[in-house]
Amino acid sequence: MGTPHPIAPRRHLCVRRAMLALLALLLAMPMAFAATADTPLAPIISQIDAGHFKAAEASIEQALTQPQLATQTRNALLFQRERMHRILLDFTLSADDVKARVRKEIPDLSDAEFARWNAEGLFEHQVIDGRTLYFKRSPSNLFRLSPEALARRAVQTPLSAGPMESLNDHQRAVYHTALAEHRSSVLPRRVRMTQILTVKADAVPAGQIVRAWIPYPRAIAGQQENIRYVASEPAQHEIAPTTALQRTVHLEQPAHAGQPTVFSVTYELTVYAQYHAVDPDRTRLPAITPELAPFVAERPPHIVFTPAMRAFSRKVVGNEKNPWRIAQKLFAAVDRIPWAGAREYSTISNISDYTLHAGHGDCGQQTMLLMTLLRLNGIPTRWQSGMVFADDGKYSDIHDWGYLYLAPYGWVPMDVTTGQLRPGPGDDPALQWFYLGGLDAYRIAFNDDYGQTFAPPKQHFRSDNVDSQRGEVEWNGGNLYFDQWDYDFKWQILPAAQGHNDG
Repeated sequence: MGTPHPIAPRRHLCVRRAMLALLALLLAMPMAFAATADTPLAPIISQIDAGHFKAAEASIEQALTQPQLATQTRNALLFQRERMHRILLDFTLSADDVKARVRKEIPDLSDAEFARWNAEGLFEHQVIDGRTLYFKRSPSNLFRLSPEALARRAVQTPLSAGPMESLNDHQRAVYHTALAEHRSSVLPRRVRMTQILTVKADAVPAGQIVRAWIPYPRAIAGQQENIRYVASEPAQHEIAPTTALQRTVHLEQPAHAGQPTVFSVTYELTVYAQYHAVDPDRTRLPAITPELAPFVAERPPHIVFTPAMRAFSRKVVGNEKNPWRIAQKLFAAVDRIPWAGAREYSTISNISDYTLHAGHGDCGQQTMLLMTLLRLNGIPTRWQSGMVFADDGKYSDIHDWGYLYLAPYGWVPMDVTTGQLRPGPGDDPALQWFYLGGLDAYRIAFNDDYGQTFAPPKQHFRSDNVDSQRGEVEWNGGNLYFDQWDYDFKWQILPAAQGHNDG
């Protein structure tokens, strides 16, 4: 998921590796389109990944004229056309544009200095039909990727950070309460949340029905419970069943000329913090049952055990056999990859491979990489995502994290983007690894998997075919992409939740 607002800058800044070409793999579409030798898709995908958009468009146009073209193949071809459009929305800057933006922070930036940083791969770019186009967030990402550039800023203001980025009293309380009470789910908090999705005026012709899907929390024992729908705008709504792995509320209303179309849903839930006290000497690789098998396997296109992935794993893991210590090594290695603003996930062919070679990633990209590496080492992993917030009623963001399975403990959480903490004098050193086995109570999970179909399903392409945090919108004329609407969260902490949970 591309994250449009940074959840936390990475503490470990490093020079980004040079970008490699993306693999020519088909995007993960809700209908699981596959490029095979007997379809026209594979060469078209390769053309797009190589930046040959005009040639790809001609190939798509020709392929669409073929008689008796299967509906699935036709839709896959049309999505490749849409993917090119989305890439061009992410890559909008020329080299001069990038220099001008960086010079707002480094007024005396020289052309030679820019050229050196560019050669080092610090400005993400693609060559598309002979034009070098830069990612629109590459100027601001520079300061998260290069300590040298960060030190060169004329005004040294701190990079933005989420409130859980540094060790705080909440994390300490979770840790000590879990140990004292011998429970893994502790400190429940009752939250009322309102999520708002606003379609821009005249994005849809007046009178046409706009359909929206707003993310909605999953019922998860010991993590978030007692979910209560409060209200929505419009009032008529359809909440996806509790079994939906990407849960949403579906809403519909007509568009009005000159006015934005506003959807919202308000609900309450009880959120628990978690901490699992793992004894490394007790951990072992689990027996891979039919239930666990999908969570330790490859899952193309985003979880693939490529030669580069295997080589990176060998370098990090070495001869370690203990699964907990393997997890710590891999967690630390991915945590060292700096956070940076992300391009949209639907434009990326293989998210884990992209993150490995780009040398940076946002929360979902880092999580997908860690999931892939752990599975490669026989440790089951699964995805979770939603949003995070703070007591101040102001800070919120969308966020991705995950779970790993360790025998005999079962599923325990991991948040590699928030990463390792720094215990101070008097702190238990184990707090360094709080987010490998623990979670704060300042997050709401909407999704327990990625790339899942909505209930009810969308009729048109998803804006994000991997994650589901901001929402989705469409009308009979097609999907409404992220540039045509916005989203927001508003919340309050209610009086302390009642009841007991055994964790």
